[in-house]
Amino acid sequence: MAYVGQPIPTTVYNVNAGKVSDGKSVRVTVPENTTIEAGKFYMLDGFLGCAMQSVTTGAGQTAEVVLSIEQAEYETDQIDTTQNFAKGTKIYWDNINKRFTETETGNRLAGIVTQSKDANNVICFILAPQV
Repeated sequence: MAYVGQPIPTTVYNVNAGKVSDGKSVRVTVPENTTIEAGKFYMLDGFLGCAMQSVTTGAGQTAEVVLSIEQAEYETDQIDTTQNFAKGTKIYWDNINKRFTETETGNRLAGIVTQSKDANNVICFILAPQV
């Protein structure tokens, strides 16, 4: 810290002044007439992540919800159960059906499968970076 009378003049720059968070989660807007369940995946405001709270909005209402967007391993059953989801398969987010799919066309890259689909149609995957 600079002070008056110090032997060597210095200038202090707050290099982290622009940092808001670690970027592991983001607040997004929930549109009207939408139900968000905690623990499920959603794509809101251009971010794909796991909802940390449950929120329900009615006609003419909006709300905020926190999505975890951390590049980490997640477990989900929000998948197209007709597909294989073998370990190492790239998966995509189908925003029309609100589930993960192996179909690339028209869908957003979401991650890669780390544990194949089990008998309960559950997979583990690593969420892809958001940018």
